[in-house]
Amino acid sequence: MTDIRKLLNQIASAEAQLQSTQFLAPCVKGGRVRTRVTGMVYTFTSQPRQFEGWGIFRPVDEQTAMLVEGADLPQIATYLQQFLVVRLRLAYRLQNQSWLAYPINEVDMRQRFKAVKPLVAHLVTEGVAFEQVLARWNGNSCWFEDIDRRADPAIAETLQSNLKQLTPVEELQFKGMTPEMRTLYELAAQQIEKFAQPQRDEKRLRQALKLGGGELHQLQDRGDYWTVDWTTSDGVRHTSAIAKGDLTVVSSGICLSGRDRDFDLQSLVGVMEHREW
Repeated sequence: MTDIRKLLNQIASAEAQLQSTQFLAPCVKGGRVRTRVTGMVYTFTSQPRQFEGWGIFRPVDEQTAMLVEGADLPQIATYLQQFLVVRLRLAYRLQNQSWLAYPINEVDMRQRFKAVKPLVAHLVTEGVAFEQVLARWNGNSCWFEDIDRRADPAIAETLQSNLKQLTPVEELQFKGMTPEMRTLYELAAQQIEKFAQPQRDEKRLRQALKLGGGELHQLQDRGDYWTVDWTTSDGVRHTSAIAKGDLTVVSSGICLSGRDRDFDLQSLVGVMEHREW
C-alpha cells in the first residue's frame, strides 16, 4: 500500500525544488512549456506569450514560467539527443515556425508509431516546402533539429517545380519518386487549391460580368451559390444570387416573374440594363 505521507512529502519537496529551478524547453507562440523534476512532469504557461523558440525558463508560480534567456545551440543539441530521430519532408507552413510534414519512409514510421500520418514539426527555423529534415519526437510533439544534409536537393526542387506548374497528383512522375513523395505532394497541392479556389471563383465571375458589360464589386460564398454585388455599365448597383455550377441566376434581386433561372450572370447584365432603360 502506498504511503500517502511519504508521497505528499515527495510532492512538497519537488515543488520546493521547482521554485529554484531553471529549465530548457521548446516553446511555440502562445504555447506551454514542460519540465520534469524528481520524476514529476510540470506544465506551465510561458511568459511572454509571444515568445517562440528554445528558451531557459524559471517557474514564477505553479502555473507560469518566465523566459530567462534564449537557449544556445549546444544546449538545444544536448536536449534533442535524448529523443527519437524522425526523417520528414516539409509540406507547408501552418503558422509561424510550425510546418505540416510527412515521413520519408512509411514502413519505418508504421513500425515505430503503429500508424502513418502527417506530423506537425515545430520550431522549423530553416527549410522550404518539400525539403527533407531531421526532427525529434519526444512522445507528444515533433521538434525540428536540422536540414537533412544526406537528402538529394533535386527531389525538393522537382516537387516545387511541379507544384508551381499545378501538375495534377495523378500525373506526377519523376525518377526516384516514392509513394511517400506522392502523398506529400498531394498534401501541399490541397493547400494550394484551398487558397487558389476563391481567386479563381472571383476571376470567373468578373469575366462573366465583363462580357455582359457589368463590373464585379464583391462576392460572398453562401455554400451552393454566391451573393454577387455588381454594377451595370452606367453604374447602377445590384445584388444577385448566382449558382456556382453554371452561373445560373438563383435570384436576380428584381422581379423577373419567376424566370430568374432562365438567365445566367452574363445575360442578366443585359436584362438589368434593358429594364433600367
